Amino acid sequence: MYLNTRSYYSLRYGTLSIDQLVESAKKSGIPAMALTDINNTMGCLDFVKQCKEEGIKPIVGIDFHRKGRQLYTGLARNNAGFRELNEFLSYHNLNNRPLPDIPPAFSDAYMVYPLGSREGEELRDNEYIGVRPGELRKLLSTEFRHRQNKLLVWQPVTFSDDESIELHRNLRAIDTNVVLSKVDDSQLADPAERILPIDRLLDMYRDFPQIIENTEKLLDDCSFEFNFKSIKNKQTFTGSRYDDKILLHKLAFDGLLYRYGKNDKVATKRVLHELEIIDRLGFSAYFLITWDVIRYSMSRGFYHVGRGSGANSVVAYCLKITDVDPIELDLYFERFLNPKRTSPPDFDIDYSWKERDDVIDYIFKRYGRKHTALLGMTPTFKGSSIIRELGKVHGLPKEEMDRMVDYPEDPLNDNEISHTIVRLGRRMSGFPNIRSIHAGGILISEEPITCYTSLDMPPKGFPTTQWDMYVAEDIGFEKLDILSQRGIGHIKDAAEIVRENCGLSIDVHQVKLFKEDKRVKEQLRKAETNGCFYIESPAMRGLLQKLKCDNYLSLVAASSIIRPGVAKSGMMRAYIQRFHKPDSFEYIHPVMKEQLQETYGVMVYQEDVLKICHHFAGLDLADADVLRRAMSGKHRSKKEFDRIQNKFFSNCKSYGYSDAITNEVWRQIESFAGYSFSKAHSASYAVESFQSLYLKAYYPREFMVAVINNFGGFYRTWVYFNEAKRWGATINLPCVNHSHYLTRIIDRDIYVGFIHLQNLESKVGKAIEEEQKRNGPFLSMEDFLSRIDTGLEQMTILIRIGAFRFTGKSKAVLLWEVHTMMNKKEKAISPNMLFVPPVRQFKLPVLEHTPVEDAFDEIELLEFPVSMSQFDLLQTPFRGEIKACELSAHIGKKVRMVGQLVTIKYVRTIKKELMYFGTFIDDTGEFFDSVHFPDSLKYYPFKGYGVYLLLGTVTEEFGFPSLTAEKLAKLPIVKDPRYV
Repeated sequence: MYLNTRSYYSLRYGTLSIDQLVESAKKSGIPAMALTDINNTMGCLDFVKQCKEEGIKPIVGIDFHRKGRQLYTGLARNNAGFRELNEFLSYHNLNNRPLPDIPPAFSDAYMVYPLGSREGEELRDNEYIGVRPGELRKLLSTEFRHRQNKLLVWQPVTFSDDESIELHRNLRAIDTNVVLSKVDDSQLADPAERILPIDRLLDMYRDFPQIIENTEKLLDDCSFEFNFKSIKNKQTFTGSRYDDKILLHKLAFDGLLYRYGKNDKVATKRVLHELEIIDRLGFSAYFLITWDVIRYSMSRGFYHVGRGSGANSVVAYCLKITDVDPIELDLYFERFLNPKRTSPPDFDIDYSWKERDDVIDYIFKRYGRKHTALLGMTPTFKGSSIIRELGKVHGLPKEEMDRMVDYPEDPLNDNEISHTIVRLGRRMSGFPNIRSIHAGGILISEEPITCYTSLDMPPKGFPTTQWDMYVAEDIGFEKLDILSQRGIGHIKDAAEIVRENCGLSIDVHQVKLFKEDKRVKEQLRKAETNGCFYIESPAMRGLLQKLKCDNYLSLVAASSIIRPGVAKSGMMRAYIQRFHKPDSFEYIHPVMKEQLQETYGVMVYQEDVLKICHHFAGLDLADADVLRRAMSGKHRSKKEFDRIQNKFFSNCKSYGYSDAITNEVWRQIESFAGYSFSKAHSASYAVESFQSLYLKAYYPREFMVAVINNFGGFYRTWVYFNEAKRWGATINLPCVNHSHYLTRIIDRDIYVGFIHLQNLESKVGKAIEEEQKRNGPFLSMEDFLSRIDTGLEQMTILIRIGAFRFTGKSKAVLLWEVHTMMNKKEKAISPNMLFVPPVRQFKLPVLEHTPVEDAFDEIELLEFPVSMSQFDLLQTPFRGEIKACELSAHIGKKVRMVGQLVTIKYVRTIKKELMYFGTFIDDTGEFFDSVHFPDSLKYYPFKGYGVYLLLGTVTEEFGFPSLTAEKLAKLPIVKDPRYV
């Protein structure tokens, strides 16, 4: 009888989770129920699964709304009807068309309209009118009193109690972006929309047995069966599983010869073992489709990095999907794919941010839009965002919302509105908020995607599933992750810039040579890594120096140790201590020594979590993997997590472990697993880091230009220009005859690209580059204006930044001339005039000009000075008692240093106080780091970017020096002389 129930997947409308709906239905003795969320099928498959578990017949459908008004509700008679409904909604979503007042005829779906919407019209066989209990009296005054064969019992469900009605009103206010008092009643559900005991509901319709009979017939006619265990991905690549097996075997052995040479028995045995498991589990097509994508991208000259657990596979390595040798690193294939793994595996393939969309476009065209979709994701209401969203609709000013978020215990928060917000916020926590796109997941399906979901068309321009990766995994999809990152872009661009500027071709895939290169290893040991993928942050540079990291395997470990979980648990520090003094500690338990001796008893990789759960606590590999995924936020079932957690502790107790040991091992697992990398993932990152290191070691200036042009490093752009200068480059301001739209290097001269100029239109910057290439350099400003179509505002920007300095004229003269040229109205000259009057020439007086004025222009237009440094603008000549390079010679001494702030990072202490870590550059361009404890920050806080004077003590930890600051003061700079 419940044909129109809505869950919280009716975004910013529904108030009930799928769990709550099914549980309420069971308690009320409801034998069958339909889930019909508003304009989506996000929750349908979860609903089907849970209903089956509770013995309730599930019916699936869609509640079609347009601009907040219910049009009709579609109910699937069967799986084909579910696809029909999905395709109908998808068509309108993908083509940005409004839903029609009357839908087309459906073969396998029913359509139910609200009472009053189809009076006087003929209804199709599959069309009905829903009559709410409160509308039964009204029914007697409509034509449908004589057409009761077309009426259904209609008791929508949106609420469970009075508080959920209040929550619904708040959600509607959030959705319509108004305060509560402005919410229109037409936007709200009827408060009577609740689940009633089935007997009570039927009693309301006792005078209309025909309506009850119609509803029961419809319920009996609807059914939905779904196989959650079968693989939903495209089943074959070639057309048959046998041919897939043969092709994958051939490609793997071709790659084996390329990767390992002839007669490598270990590699051959491993490949045969993997191929057997891949075929047995039905994943040959998945490997071949991924190989096909890689083959296409390589044919286009695109760089890629294959990472994630997929890098555990030697077959993937042989197919060039990954560049990590699993045998070298002793990586277990079973971490990627094993018969007991409870979730499907996936490949993570990174491309340059400039090339990723091309690869995605190929996948959609190669495998068809009906069978291909981007994977959706569902951001939820959580944390402080709930307080802010609810605060806005309750009309709170920003200051009060900030206080509720930052100081929840403040007595000023003790009021009725704040209490209401907190109460509703707790209930709203975890509710789906919006539909979005997964970072890179793509599904390639054997059946049309609409068999499983409706599709959205986000700005990305590709069809996207309405449900997320959790549902995808639950129903049997393996996603292919096509991701983008700036690191790959700067590696590829650096190689191209080296070819252009140095005339040399570099094969950046010779990673084996890079790993053994002395200059590269020295660069790594000194942490000269600014600009290098993943290893340039202050924390990473510090870790590399503390570990004296100078080889690939150490870098693989460091790439995982730096993750938040290890640091938070205190195990990063323990790892460093044990690295320096391997005989100074005891393993917490013999199993820890047996399984983690390579990493000094510290869990560094996700595999370590699996090992300890399996060997220490006796969990089987399937349970251990569920535990790992749950801690990574990749598993939704809290019930399952609690079961495995209880099993962990009960097993440990049965093994006779003390509570102290069990609790400490669990603490390490819990704090670490959520942030850890698999070893293969860390190894993939380390490969990319070595490629960056090689380019920086041998071609530092070209490499820094590539980093600048990819806009994706850890630091702000000026830091990378500083780094290029450190390595011998001369930084030049934009110039219309030498600069391109992006930053450019000619020999050792780097010309800042027009893209960095604030408010300069991109079309102007690109036009200058194109005109340079087409017709050569500009001869004068007049020549420039005759060849480039631009306005006075754009010309003023170019003149102020010095882009016409080749003319030898001052900025003041150029500004006068450009105003004269562009503002004067040409007087028409009569062809009958005997003499053409001469043009008057004006001579400007000599105007005062200082380099400081140029620097302020550069700060305004580029956000950083080029012609002089920030230090040159200080009012004081003092540059510190010591430089960054002298820190190690002053350990334990109190010193004053001057540095330009690069970046700060804060952490909260046990007392919830803020502690800061600063990174600075001294006047020679060298980096140094500082530590600021809460007591110091109370009196000497940071005051934005600029140059600071620091007083503190030089300390050293495992060979890495830093300054523990006592005092901090931002130094004043000179005034712009034009405004004094």
